[in-house]
Amino acid sequence: MKRNLFPVFALLLGTLFLFLGNGLHGLLLPVRGAAEGYSDTALGLIGTSWASGFVLGCIFAPKLIMRIGHVRAFSGFIAIICIVALTTGIFIDEYAWIILRAATGFAMAGTQMIIESWLNERVDNASRGVVFTSYTGITLFGVVGGQLVVGFGNTNTPYLFMVAGILYCVAMLPTTVSNAASPRPLQAVKIDLKLLYRNSPVACLGVLLTGIANGAFGTLGAVFGARAGLPDSQIAFLMTSAILAGALAQVPFGKLSDMVDRRLVIAVLAGFAAFAATLIILFHPGAMTLIILIAIYGAAANVLYPIIASHANDFANPEDYVKISSGLLFLFGIGTIIGPTVGGPVMTAFGPYALFLVTASAHILILGYSIIRSRVRAAVPVAEKEAFAAMPDAATPVSTPEGMQFRNAAPETPAYTEADSATRKEEA
Repeated sequence: MKRNLFPVFALLLGTLFLFLGNGLHGLLLPVRGAAEGYSDTALGLIGTSWASGFVLGCIFAPKLIMRIGHVRAFSGFIAIICIVALTTGIFIDEYAWIILRAATGFAMAGTQMIIESWLNERVDNASRGVVFTSYTGITLFGVVGGQLVVGFGNTNTPYLFMVAGILYCVAMLPTTVSNAASPRPLQAVKIDLKLLYRNSPVACLGVLLTGIANGAFGTLGAVFGARAGLPDSQIAFLMTSAILAGALAQVPFGKLSDMVDRRLVIAVLAGFAAFAATLIILFHPGAMTLIILIAIYGAAANVLYPIIASHANDFANPEDYVKISSGLLFLFGIGTIIGPTVGGPVMTAFGPYALFLVTASAHILILGYSIIRSRVRAAVPVAEKEAFAAMPDAATPVSTPEGMQFRNAAPETPAYTEADSATRKEEA
């Protein structure tokens, strides 16, 4: 295992600090914004802005990376993320935050594309599982660890913003001082939504609705906690409980979906998520019960994306995997734009618990459509299914098309010679 991880150790170490900073800053903004009296609509737009920037980054960042090189682009993107983190701690203004978060989303997409393409090129089929599992664990630990830091600091001071900036700076160091060769140029993202819909209508609609639900909760869940009167430490625990429960639930539900019609598993998970959300709406539970219900909600809602992706791949030709994955990520990203945009005004109009009205509505639609489609189209035989593969963090769009290639397939180009490696070092 050490032999497999040593060549990518610098990348994985930088990834850890990147996601620690991302988890901290992503939760800090809505908590501080709620304390400053920002409207739910404005706080929702902060999340919308990040998701919009991320989607645009997946589309346009490859051209920038190809122009200036991986190492320069990596340093530049993280510098932008760090500058934004520090600036949001200096200028406490909701409109400034909305604009700045778009820059963070764009830069985060570019940074992850570089990391994931670099990892993809440095592994072979023998080491892919170990490296991907390590990457999955590191991103999850980073996000959760960063969120938990919020509970140990004062969100009303610039202190935690400065900590986020430091974490981002540290994330830059392992890769910039490494002598590893740069990976091959990135490929442009190819999105074919018609192909995706023909391949699987359930995946097409389901991933959009999943993005709406996860985007609304991921952005406004902390705002809900603040409006419900929870202290910062319990808000952090509430958000991490959803992520951890989703991570733990991926393997058992994924294995179940390998054995039965995945659409039925999708319907069951959507039903559980809607049920948990409905209980929160109806009973306004206390802190401990609320956290338990949120964990149940997260266990169901955060497993939907990887199972939907597996369902889409069941019907896809191998040569279309990248197109299918890119289309799924694009629709998920659009959903995460819609979710906070709708959720903020709904919370303003009907109160904080109405956030779960948005998520429950999306999950009920997934449940109904999955059952309908299961009666229209026969399921793929178990022997012909693609094996389920867990994802780093299915709650938010933290992966890119490069990440999908890293997860699913070996690099298409042959291994590089020492001469190629030396040339790339000079170019970097």
